[in-house]
Amino acid sequence: MKLIIPVVNGFEDIELVTVVDVLRRAGIQVDIVGVTASMIEGKSKIKMMVDKRLAEVSLREYDGMILIGGPGYASLSKASILNDYVKAYATQGKLVAAIGEAVAILANNGLLNERKAVIAPGMEKLLAYPRDQPVIADQNIITSQAPGTAMQFALAIVKKLKGDQAAQMLKKELVVV
Repeated sequence: MKLIIPVVNGFEDIELVTVVDVLRRAGIQVDIVGVTASMIEGKSKIKMMVDKRLAEVSLREYDGMILIGGPGYASLSKASILNDYVKAYATQGKLVAAIGEAVAILANNGLLNERKAVIAPGMEKLLAYPRDQPVIADQNIITSQAPGTAMQFALAIVKKLKGDQAAQMLKKELVVV
């Protein structure tokens, strides 16, 4: 299983670091891929080197995509190749997961019209059927609200890809209450 997390400046630091750390602990290969740069800066001014640049990868080599929120989601949503792949992944039954503001990318691509989903507070109007839960998994699409739900979001991805037992073991190891 190989996942891509495309990122741009303005990503939500907690969401990115939490998700990547938890998934890698679970033995899931995750590539942080810079859409426009090799060095990215988060909302909180934390700088990170990406694993790869978008120009260096083939999106066909990935089994799923995770979209991270933060003010940078607006720039991420303008990358037409990513929008094309988000739609293709969803149609093919590949994992498509988004947290916070990035859920808007799924909504704007029509992927949540018939799905249960959550989104960042204040953006609920983008959803056909908004829910008030931290994380929702609806078939191959997983959505979550905000930085405070990042751990639950990451564990939901682990559960989807590696099963409930793997997620529960990791939850215990990390002392998630």
